[in-house]
Amino acid sequence: MNDRSELLSQLPLRENLRGLSPYGAPQIDVPIQLNVNENTHPLPATVVDAIAQEVAKAAASLNRYPDREFSELREMLADYLGHSLSRENIWAANGSNEILQQILQAFGGPGRSLLSFVPTYSMYPLLASGTDTEFIAGTRAEDFTLSAESAAAQVREHRPNVVFLCSPNNPTGTALGLDVIEAVYEAASETNAMVIVDEAYAEFSLAGTRSALTLLDGRQRLIVSRTMSKAFGLAGARVGYLAAAPEVTDAIRLVRLPYHLSAVTQATAIAALKNIELLLAQVEEIKTQRDRIVSTLIELGLKPSVSDSNFVFFGGLEDPHAIWQGLLDAGIIVRDNGIKGTLRVTAGTESETTAFLEHLALLLGAQK
Repeated sequence: MNDRSELLSQLPLRENLRGLSPYGAPQIDVPIQLNVNENTHPLPATVVDAIAQEVAKAAASLNRYPDREFSELREMLADYLGHSLSRENIWAANGSNEILQQILQAFGGPGRSLLSFVPTYSMYPLLASGTDTEFIAGTRAEDFTLSAESAAAQVREHRPNVVFLCSPNNPTGTALGLDVIEAVYEAASETNAMVIVDEAYAEFSLAGTRSALTLLDGRQRLIVSRTMSKAFGLAGARVGYLAAAPEVTDAIRLVRLPYHLSAVTQATAIAALKNIELLLAQVEEIKTQRDRIVSTLIELGLKPSVSDSNFVFFGGLEDPHAIWQGLLDAGIIVRDNGIKGTLRVTAGTESETTAFLEHLALLLGAQK
């Protein structure tokens, strides 16, 4: 135990927080960063200028609190999502992590539980701890898939108050079939549990993959969470949002902090949505690089998962940490999620992707 840890242990922390480590992928300054699923493409100059103009307008009234209901932003997000949604169906916060935290503040808490299916987004148990919600680790098949039958059976067994479904799943990258979501929702009805589908990477989905947004009508306890960090390239702006029945947004209002979404954040998001075609054009390029990674990894004898996201999870590595270190030594960082024989890489620009694939091939060759 280092000195800081010892000092921390002396504080009157809640018992369920003792011994925990904060979330965080390694932040290492290297030329090619492909470890945290960012959109590595710089924002188009036109979008940068539009954001600057919107923020300048907002700056003129920063002495006043922002629109507490961020009505214009919610209206634009509803228009973007479609599916006959209105601003009454939309809520936004500082990244989808805050969206998920607010959901647990409203529907989780002491004496309540959250079920998710691991391996999945590593923030879920931390969000549970932060809200004093019991985290229940459900299971997946050996290939990390999740069937409707298995998911529903686990919901009935554990009887959680909240279920998080990550689709496309992080770190494995594959989307859930709508049958899984429908089965979970039906099983969760027995305990009046909330079902959240985390669609942070939905814009990168393969053709034919359907969003859980299509299931919202008539399902009061279903929430679909999205983010502007990935497809929109706004990771630094911290904008997440959800779509749900209007009464769900009313519930979230009970726990939100006053004026939680700053005027600058709202202005940035609005400018991005006004230039949505330019931003989504980058999505197609990222999908091209993702598919290139998948096909090349197969040629190299590795085992990439089907990816509906902007990253690729791949197995077949005898010593993944050695590969990770070798790439880092070459100025390329990818993600080691601690899952045996696997690594995860973000689909970057064409040149970043080329560098990754070429250095990976060299490292694999050196191991033979």
